[in-house]
Amino acid sequence: MRGLGVFGATVLALMLVSQSAWAQYNLSAGSNAPRPAKRSVRVMDKDTGKMRMEEREVEVKRDSHGNASGSTYDLAIDGAFEGQTVVVLQLHRTTIEEPWEVLRQKGFSVYRFQGVPTTKQLAEALGKANQFWLIAGCQGQELEQEHANLIKKFFDSGHGVYIWGDNDPCYADANLVARTLFDSGMTGDTPGDQTIEIKTAKTTSGVLENHLLSTGIENIYEGVTIATIDKNRLLQPFIWGSAGNVVASLHDKGGKRAILDGGFTRLYYKWNTAGTGRYIANAGAWLANVERFGDEVVADKFKDAASEKTVKGAKSK
Repeated sequence: MRGLGVFGATVLALMLVSQSAWAQYNLSAGSNAPRPAKRSVRVMDKDTGKMRMEEREVEVKRDSHGNASGSTYDLAIDGAFEGQTVVVLQLHRTTIEEPWEVLRQKGFSVYRFQGVPTTKQLAEALGKANQFWLIAGCQGQELEQEHANLIKKFFDSGHGVYIWGDNDPCYADANLVARTLFDSGMTGDTPGDQTIEIKTAKTTSGVLENHLLSTGIENIYEGVTIATIDKNRLLQPFIWGSAGNVVASLHDKGGKRAILDGGFTRLYYKWNTAGTGRYIANAGAWLANVERFGDEVVADKFKDAASEKTVKGAKSK
């Protein structure tokens, strides 16, 4: 890419992204605040007194928490990942259901372990999975290093990993896996229970602006009491809590994606508070890693849409 410059290289990279990614993502992908929508409305012509159609910009409808309302403002289109499986290993002893319904809306099937599987069981499940989510427990470390090694092998093959912990002591297994993947982890017990906005250069809290993960999110609930993610060169902060601590970080290097999160209470406590459902939908779509796997993770109907776009693009040249 010599001579292209940063802008040219970025444009070329976007051109090389799989056409299937375009088919799977909504038009507002990568934008926290979608632009006003264009709508055709009936207006009276002042000169003739007759009604005519005129295209005008209409503000996007918002929910009670200030985020754009409707799944069309999620990162991915509903049903986009039909045929893909999310394996969940839940060690926290509470009922968690809503997040899996959100993932199913995007087309994923969800296979759950509630309690520690054997390494054989975990290996078999990962062999059929698109991505893996771990929800640590609060009873100390329950997984063995061999479990973590299997997860690392899965991650190194390009499959997404979401590691959830929470306030001390609810992160032992999260740290086991995070150390194995990134030599990182989480610590602490910081009070939260606040809704935060978009992070700016002038604020100490908020969500990373204009990232695929934060599509459609201008306000998000941080969790009740939360752990703080360690600083690490392999991880990029994504959510800064109301206390200024890093609640969640992401990894997006070498075609591999992962999220490390210190606030799993968001998965079940105050579920209907700002942004949580959309964030879960976005996380599943982002971790599917269509930019690496392309058609392998595309539902058939979206493969057809991608092919049609390619044909139309070729004819227009």
